[in-house]
This record gives sequence, structure tokens and C-alpha cells, in this order.
Amino acid sequence: MTFSELGLIEPIIKAVTELGYENPTPIQAEAIPYVLNNNTDLVGLAQTGTGKTAAFGLPILNSIDLDNRSTQALIIAPTRELGVQIANDLNKFGKYMRGLNIVTVYGGASIMTQIKDISRGAQIIVATPGRMMDLLERGKVKVNEIKFLVLDEADEMLNMGFKEDIDTILKTTPKEKQTLLFSATMPSEVRRIANQYMHEPHEIAVAKQSQSAENIIHQYYEVHERDRYLALKRIIDYNPSIFGIIFCRTRHETQDIAEKLIKDGYNADALHGDLSQAQRDSVMKRYRSRTLQLLVATDVAARGIDVNEVTHVLNYNLPDDVEVYTHRSGRTARAGKHGVSLILVNTREFSRIRQIEKMIGKQFIKGTIPHGFEVCEKQLIHLVNKVHDIAVSEDEIAPYLPVANELFAEMSKEDVIKHFLSVEFNRFLEYYRNAVDLNQGAKRTAGDREHGKTLNLSNSGTQRMFINVGTTDGFDDNQLADYIGDVAKIAPSQIRQLSVRDKFSFFNVDAAHADPILTNFKKEKLNNRPIRVDVTEDRGHGGGGGGGERRSGGERQGGGERRSGGGGGSSYRGGSSNGGGSSRSSSSRRDGGGSGYGGGSSSSSSSASTGEKRRKKY
Repeated sequence: MTFSELGLIEPIIKAVTELGYENPTPIQAEAIPYVLNNNTDLVGLAQTGTGKTAAFGLPILNSIDLDNRSTQALIIAPTRELGVQIANDLNKFGKYMRGLNIVTVYGGASIMTQIKDISRGAQIIVATPGRMMDLLERGKVKVNEIKFLVLDEADEMLNMGFKEDIDTILKTTPKEKQTLLFSATMPSEVRRIANQYMHEPHEIAVAKQSQSAENIIHQYYEVHERDRYLALKRIIDYNPSIFGIIFCRTRHETQDIAEKLIKDGYNADALHGDLSQAQRDSVMKRYRSRTLQLLVATDVAARGIDVNEVTHVLNYNLPDDVEVYTHRSGRTARAGKHGVSLILVNTREFSRIRQIEKMIGKQFIKGTIPHGFEVCEKQLIHLVNKVHDIAVSEDEIAPYLPVANELFAEMSKEDVIKHFLSVEFNRFLEYYRNAVDLNQGAKRTAGDREHGKTLNLSNSGTQRMFINVGTTDGFDDNQLADYIGDVAKIAPSQIRQLSVRDKFSFFNVDAAHADPILTNFKKEKLNNRPIRVDVTEDRGHGGGGGGGERRSGGERQGGGERRSGGGGGSSYRGGSSNGGGSSRSSSSRRDGGGSGYGGGSSSSSSSASTGEKRRKKY
């Protein structure tokens, strides 16, 4: 069956064909003809990614009177993102319907602007429950003439606490309308709505997994709870071309993981309900344009994300409701693509894997967290392929070739390759040199812990240091490394793991460089202010919790350096406090593209600006 056989008008067929759609999905094949040919209500049970928007959107568009400017269809969605996505899809489907006006209304944006848009005549309104209630209470929207009412993802709206709002909206709309309720599940509250507000609804249930679900590889990794974040990083590093979504259970956890990833140099950002609308829009714009590589999101905030190229869905934790897993995994393998959905679990959670297997009708593959050598090998191959395949702009690079050829004249091809790989790869190799086995059941000794970006810090000859300058002095990571290197007369590349705060900063150096730095900074001044550098005594740096980094005597340093995990923190030898500063991590980033290569990003939670140059960190 094709879309042209469903009875849709020619402008819609033309738009759908241009979008590349030929055959309707199961939910579309059943729902579209039914809505076109019947006036009775409909309940559609289908998972995320099955094409529900077109299932209700195409027949509604087909029935809109374009000469009538009154509101003829009201679509209620649980989140801003989903509402915007629905409106975008409907505008694409109605591209050739002259006079069509679709307005999206949601909280976090100017209600006056939305009222103006509606007053111009909106045949279709897509709304979140809360904002729709605001408009109804102000008397700024009329729904007494609507022909269609759609409740999309009704189960999620009820989970979010919109029960009373939905009841009020349903009571406000006329009885003579066609109500279309779409939901992934049918809990008792959704069934209550169907029984109370719908008249003998026809029910469509898509029992068979969609093609996208069949294209998903489901994996799980068993890890100790303490290694969950380290395992996440290891898996990301093993997939250099990853373009993924990391799901967390809570807003706090989402922000925490995003900040950790940014701090550790990954091209990541957070999406959750505590962000302003402008921040959410900015994050999603960057993610859709692929300038952002990893999106860390809550389940609610991720509703409405419709990006076809997602390669991986990473479940940092299992959702509280195992059925939510289908929503998460449905974000990958879209538009005929293949994808991977993986879960990090500990032993206590393993039984829930079997529950999910029964629900999705597929078996999970047990994954092995890669060892350091495997990660380095994968990253190396990725880098070499990237260099090999890059397009060379002959005319633009020609003026610089004579100088380069002269500098490389005494080096063989093999030497050039070795030096190139060393420049790009040394820090990555250093990080994974003593990498421990993170798989559950692997033998570990007391010293086998990964701290931050360096392994076995206490035995590696690496020293953590403090300096009383920061962003208020105009420094970012690169500038501070250059400044320290210039004063201490060492290469800036030796200054690693910088954490730049408002009025002070932290950095790591090889222990051999600590004394030269202390000596050369003794008389250093910046804007007539003495610059102080102190050595810290590391007590498990990178694993410490809320205590932050402290000077001796327990005096906290302006909020300290906050880290997740077990207690600890660091103490300074001598000296006094050097001012406030932010407790947030600075946004040291990889240069994007792969795991460690390509263009940087800006976090909504970071004080760093998008244009700041960042030191590559591996």
C-alpha cells in the first residue's frame, strides 16, 4: 500500500512524496483511512518512532477548511519539544496547502506573542497542557468549533501530572468532535479518559515491532556502581563517530553527567526541565546540526526529539518504568537506519534486563567494556582514516607548502607519520596506559582506580596545583596554559587537566615541573597583583565528593572543586584563601567530530563562551 492509495488530497501526497515517504507504517495504514472515513473516536496504541504524527496529522490536514480561519483542530502534547516537532511535521506535510496556519503554544515563551499568532487565525493549534490552560483562562483561544482533538502520548502527560488539565481541556471542547488518543501504553488512567470522554472508540494496536525496532542492536554492560561513569566514557571513546543520546533518570543526574563529560573534554550538553526555553532551543539546534555530539537528557525532555542520524542510545541508568525503555531506544535506528541501544547495569538490576527482553521480543547481547589498548586502537584507526579521507584544498594550502616541505625535508615518511601520531595521540595513550578492567568480575587491586583524566594518579608522578587567577583575569584553558608555560619556561602542552574558575584555577603537571613552576612564580605579578601558585596534596583527585579542594586547616577554596563520587577532596600546603569563584566545572572540550577530534561545543551550564578556543584533551 502507498500513501496515494489512502485517499489523501493531491497537495499532501506531493509533500509526502518529496519527503521521501512511499509506504505508510502499520499505524498509519490503519489510522489514516479510518479517520478519513469515520467520525467516531480512535485510540491508537503504538510505540515512539512508529509514525504516529502522520497517522493523525495527515487525515486532519486532509479535512481542514483553508478558507475558514477558526481553530478546527487542537493537538495536546506533553512537552514543548514534542509540540514543536509535531507542528514542524504538519507544516512539512501541508507545504502545498495555501492558507494553512499552524500555531504552537507552550510555556517558557512569550504568551503575548502566541496570543497574537492565534488571533491571526490558527486552523490547527498544537499546545502543551499548561499553556493551553493559561490561554483558556484568559479567554484568548476558542475551541468551541474544533472538529478534531488529539491527545498525543497521553500516558506521558498523565505521568507528568497533567490529569486535571486534561480533564478541564476535554470538558471545554464540544461534544461533536472526533477525539484521537495516541499512547504507547494503556494504564488505567488513560483507559479512564477513553471511557469518560470518548464514545465507543475504535482501537488500533500495533503489536508487531516497527522496522526501526528491528534495526536496533540491544546491548547491556555489567559494571560496578562506582565504575558506571568511567564505563560510559570508555564506551564513548571506543565509538569515535558516536552521535548519541545519554538518558538519565533525574534532572540533577542529567546535569551532573553532562558537566562531568564537558569537564573531561567531551562534546556534550544537557537537556532537562530546569533549562530556560532559550537554552533548550540552543542545545537542540546544535544537536540537530551535529555540532553537538552527545546529548544528556531526561526522558521527559527528550520527548519530541526527532533526529534520524542518532547512532547510539546510552542508558546511564535503567528507567523506573521498563516500558520507558522502548521510548528511549526508539530514538535511534530511524528512517531505515541501524542503531545501538545499550544499558549500564549492576548485578542487582540484571533481572530487569529479562523483563525488557520479554517486552520488546528481542534478546540483549552482553557487551564487554573495552580495554585501554582496544580503545586506543579504535581511536587510532579513526584518526588515520579521517586524515586519509580529508579533502585537500590544493589552492588554499599551496602558499604554505614550501615552508612545510622545508621543515620536513630531513624526515622520512615514516618519521612524519610517527611525529604526527605523537602530536595527536600522546595524551590519549597516556590516559589509557594503565587502564583497569571495568567489567564486573574483573580482579582489581586497591590501587586500581581511574581518577579524572589520568590513571593511578598517586603513582604516576603527576602533581595537582593551584593558581590564584581565573576567568575574571581573562584566562581560558589555552590562555592559562600559555601563561603558566611562559612564566615557568616549560611547554604549555605540559599543563594538563585545567579547571579554570572565576578567581582561581587548578591544573596538573608532571611532578618534575612542580618546583620550576613554584620558583618562577615567586616574584610574578599580574596587573600589580602577586600571583600565588601552591602544590596540592591529592587525596583521590577526581573521585572526591562535595568536600571540594581545600587548603590545610579545612578552609574551602571559593566553593571548591566539586566532584561526584565518594568523599575526599584535596588539601593545600600553606597559603590563604584567594577568593570566591564558581563551583561549576569549566568547559574544557575535545574538538568534537569523533571522540576527541573535531569542533567544540558550549554547555548551557558553563560560563565558557562558544567561541573560546579549547585545549585538546584525551
